[in-house]
Amino acid sequence: MRRSPNPHTPAGEKILATAAELFYDRGIRGVGVDLIADQAGVTKKTLYDRFGSKDALVAAYLTRRHEVWRVWFEERLEARTPTSGTSGLMPGADRVLVALEVAEEWANRNLRGCAFVNAHAEIGGTDHPGNAVILADKAYMLATFTALLRDAGHPDAERVGAGVYLVYEGAMVAHTTRALPDPFGTARAAARAMLTGPT
Repeated sequence: MRRSPNPHTPAGEKILATAAELFYDRGIRGVGVDLIADQAGVTKKTLYDRFGSKDALVAAYLTRRHEVWRVWFEERLEARTPTSGTSGLMPGADRVLVALEVAEEWANRNLRGCAFVNAHAEIGGTDHPGNAVILADKAYMLATFTALLRDAGHPDAERVGAGVYLVYEGAMVAHTTRALPDPFGTARAAARAMLTGPT
C-alpha cells in the first residue's frame, strides 16, 4: 500500500531545500525529479513517498518561499525606521516607502527575480496546485500596501494601495531585466507622488 505523502521529515526537508534551489535557478520545467533526488541524495521513491508528485513538490516549494519571504519582509519592515525626507506624507504613510526599500533588499539578494512571477510564466493558466500559492503571495502584497495606508488613516487606501502595489510589481520586473538604472528609486518616487497627490 502506498503511504500518504509526508514531507515533514529530514529527508523531506532536504528534498524541499534542494528542489527550491533548483526550481528558482533553472525553472520548474527545466528540473526533473531525477535531478532533485540525485542532488538531495535520496531515491525517487523517497521523493514520491514524501511529496506524492512533482506538482505537489512545486507547490510546497512556492509555499515555503512565500513563508520565508513573509517572515523576512515583516521583520525588516517592523524594525526599520522610516528614512528622513518624508515630509509631506501623513504620519504612517512613510511605511509604504520603507516597504519598498525592504523589497529592494530582497530583490538584490534574489537576482533571478520574483519566484512567483517566474513560476506563473511556466504553470499559469493550468490546474497546477502551485497557482493558488502564486495568487496568495500576490494578494498578500496588495493587502500589505493597502493595510499600511489604512492604518495611516489614508482616505483612499484601497485605490492608492493598488497603485503602489502595481509600482512594486513593476519595480521587481524592471530590477530583474535591468530595464531601468534604479527601478526601486523610481518606484519610491512614484509611490510618493501617489501619497502626496490629490486623493
